[in-house]
Amino acid sequence: MLRTLLSPRLLGLHLLTIGVLVAFILLGRWQLGVFEDSGKPRSATDPAPVAVATLAQVGAQMSGESVGRKVTAEGVYEAGGQLLVADRRADVDAPGGNVSRGHGYWVLTPLRLDDGTLMPVVRGWVAKDSDPAIASVPEGRVTVAGRLRPQQGTDSVQRRAEGLPQGQVQTVSTGELVNLWSGRQVRTGYVVAQPPSGPLTQVKVDPPVVGGELTWRNLAYAANWWIFAGFAVFMWFHFVRDAVRRDRDRGTSSPEMVLEG
Repeated sequence: MLRTLLSPRLLGLHLLTIGVLVAFILLGRWQLGVFEDSGKPRSATDPAPVAVATLAQVGAQMSGESVGRKVTAEGVYEAGGQLLVADRRADVDAPGGNVSRGHGYWVLTPLRLDDGTLMPVVRGWVAKDSDPAIASVPEGRVTVAGRLRPQQGTDSVQRRAEGLPQGQVQTVSTGELVNLWSGRQVRTGYVVAQPPSGPLTQVKVDPPVVGGELTWRNLAYAANWWIFAGFAVFMWFHFVRDAVRRDRDRGTSSPEMVLEG
């Protein structure tokens, strides 16, 4: 049997089968990778800036398509309503609350638009609430460019047990801002200024992304390649088995065995 398995004819079959198996397995892995990558979030189209009033309404939820969009806002900053969003890093996607305690503050200033409504603007970031840059609010009419973000729920962060000092908030919540800026109409969401408005550190905010759609066809292709690999092993087994049987039968029917009979 060993002589049959190591015969030149079957050695070629062994090598061919190994090559086919490696190729089919790698092709299956490639298709599986394509399938996995298809489900990852990817950058969406980034249209030109639009006026913030067209996307951020008063008393209405922000649509998902508006999140991360480039916007412009023209108006006057109301320095008297400025707040600090405590326990924040210089990145809108970084967690807030106790997990970021002591890591800095967002400087949140209301921008009064021409129609009298207020648009919350995160002008930038500071490491300490005593930073003199906080008081450097641009005066007069300004044009702010940035990206629009949805409001944050008041329960989205773990709050401090002892509360916050006056003039500080934990989240950028439209409902909370309506109470703090009483008697004013506040547009939903907030704008992260790009570049920062005043001598502040830029708060990082990414362009909009969309969730990927899984391409199940590629998963089926991967399964097909592995099925082909299994079929190759099946065919190899049958070829080898038949060769061993033929050699065994040939040996039992040799002339020496006939004479002995």
